[in-house]
Order: sequence, then structure tokens, then C-alpha cells
Amino acid sequence: MKNRLVFVDLLRGWATIVMIEVHVFNAFILTAVKNEGWFRGLDYVNGLVAPAFLFVAGFVFVVASDRKLEEFRSYGRAFWRQLSRIGLVWVVGYGLHLPFFSLYRSFYDATPDQLFQFYQSDILHCIAIGMLIVFIGRIVIRRDEHYQRFLVTIGTLLVLVAPLIWDIDFSVSLPGYVAAYLNGQQRSMFPLFPWLGFLLFGAVTAFAHKKARSAGGESLFFRRLLVLGAVLSVFGSILVEIPARIPYCSTAIRANPFFFASRMGIILMLLASCWYYAERRKTERSFVLDVSRVSLLVYAAHLLVIYGRFWGDQSLAALYGGSFSVVECILATLGLILLMVVCAKVWGWLKLRPFPWARYVSYAAGLTILIIFLVRKY
Repeated sequence: MKNRLVFVDLLRGWATIVMIEVHVFNAFILTAVKNEGWFRGLDYVNGLVAPAFLFVAGFVFVVASDRKLEEFRSYGRAFWRQLSRIGLVWVVGYGLHLPFFSLYRSFYDATPDQLFQFYQSDILHCIAIGMLIVFIGRIVIRRDEHYQRFLVTIGTLLVLVAPLIWDIDFSVSLPGYVAAYLNGQQRSMFPLFPWLGFLLFGAVTAFAHKKARSAGGESLFFRRLLVLGAVLSVFGSILVEIPARIPYCSTAIRANPFFFASRMGIILMLLASCWYYAERRKTERSFVLDVSRVSLLVYAAHLLVIYGRFWGDQSLAALYGGSFSVVECILATLGLILLMVVCAKVWGWLKLRPFPWARYVSYAAGLTILIIFLVRKY
């Protein structure tokens, strides 16, 4: 089981590390630099981080759920633990969007624009919804082949429908917090259409890998995955202009099914590359794996470093945003990566202690944060 997941952990770990660079550069780089050609290329590469996270979330769920299906379906301990994990991701997603770290101020001082931002669907919101869908589907649909058809059907619909609904303002007929999940009209970075498709196709890929592995054809599977990824990437890039020529289809690139296909192709090639690397190096321990296994912690922690209002009710992004040179951004990125790696290693060390320090520390930290949020009025 351990070797089975190393290549997936490597993909998630590198995606987490690159994500730190994404947020540092986006928050601090000089505005003029963003117009340079090389930065647009970097921006495209950085745009692969979110699809990789979603893809891995779907893949890992299928692998991890195999041993827990009976407990899921009998509403045993594994069912409630999985439900609590989904809830945690959702809570952290909304928590990072809070206008103030105070329930009182969030109710009485938040501006309409701040509430608008709070409602927006980010990567964690999309993962939480996606995990809930695949979780319920796994419980209700008992036969694997039917479950896979369900994943493919829903994933395909999400991708194909996206350009048809992208330009619709659903806030006219739906509450803003619901409309934010459907498209980019509420400025959501990762609405369900089409982003959830990455998670669902990640789950489909996990089933295909499971079948190939059990038949002794894992190497052939990844060779074919490389070819499939290359085909999707090339043809997706070539055909990307087609939706703009179809009536009633949005011209937004993020809703474009062929743009989705090109990114999916790259993710498949990256997954295969991670498998080849893990097989060649027999990777078992690395800082990348340390970061991967606490990716939610690293995600939340590095965003708090950048956007947390700890400096006179100001964040580092507000104080220094748009003022760093390229070299300064590189140094800031390396420094923040190092800090997150140290945090990941310390947390991993705590989890291995005989006394469950990690569990009690997480409970104490969560309870402390909740109490401060509820009672704080400034």
C-alpha cells in the first residue's frame, strides 16, 4: 500500500511547494513584471497546481476507501471520520475567507464586498464538495463498474456544461453563497463547473490503476497514461478556439473544455513521471513527501503568513504587495518553503510519538482558535 501511494504523494507534494511560489509571486511581485512574457508562461505552469490538487484528492479517496467500504456503508467509525475530514476541509476553506477573525466583526463590520469574497468558492470548497459527492456515491452505488460510470458521466457533464452556464449570473435567482459554486460570475476562482471534473477523473484514474496493478500491468498502464496525456494536451491546445465559434458558449478560457483537456493531459503526464521517478529512486522519505502528507496544514499556514492580518490589522500582502523584485520574490518563496518544510517535519515527528501529541495539539489549537473567534470583538 505504501509504494502504491508514493507517486501520488510526490505529485501532491510538488504541487503544494509550487503553490507557495504561486501565492508569493502573485501577492508581492511588482505589477509591471506581470505583463512580461516569461511571467505569463510562469502563470500557465502555476495554473496546474489546483488541477493537480483536485486530481490527487479524487485518486487518493478511491485508494483509501477500498479497505473502508463496509464501515462506510454500515455508518461505522470510518464513515464519521471521513465525514469529519470533509467538514474540516470545508471549515478551513471558509475560515481562510473570513473578513475578520472575529464573529462579532464579521457580522457587524463586514462590508458587502468582504461578504462577497467570503462566499467565493476556492480550491478547498471545491475539494470538499467533490469529496462529499464521491463519498456518497461510493456508499450508494455498490458495484465498481456502475460507480465508475457515475464518475465519468458527472465529470464529463461538468466539463461540457461549463461554457454554457459560465456567463449566467445565478445570483439573480439563487443566494450568493450558492451561486458562487456554479461559475466565475461571483469571481470564484474554482467553481464546480468545470473544476470538479479534475477530482472525478482523478478517481476514475485510480480505478484504472488499481485494475492494471492487480493484473501486473502497472508499467504498461503508465506508458499508456503518458501517451494519453500527450494526446489530450496537444489536441486540447489545438482545438481550444472551437467553443468560441459555438452559439451560446462562453469564450472564457477557464470554462473551455479543450483547455480543461490540455491541463488534464499535463496532470496525467506529471502523475506518470512521478511514478517513474519513485520506481527508479525507490523513494520512501523526502521533504516533498513530508509536505504532501500535511498538505492541508501547509496550505492554510502559508496563506496565513501571507494574508493573515497580524500587523496592525494588516497583512504582509497589504503592506508589501506589488513591491518585490523577482529576486526578492524568489528569496521570499524559498524562505517560506523552508518554513513550511520545518512545520511539516515537526508535525510528522509529533504524529510518530507514542503519546498522541499531534492529536491533542490539534484539538487544543482548534478549540483555542474557535473560542478566540467567538469572543473577540476587535
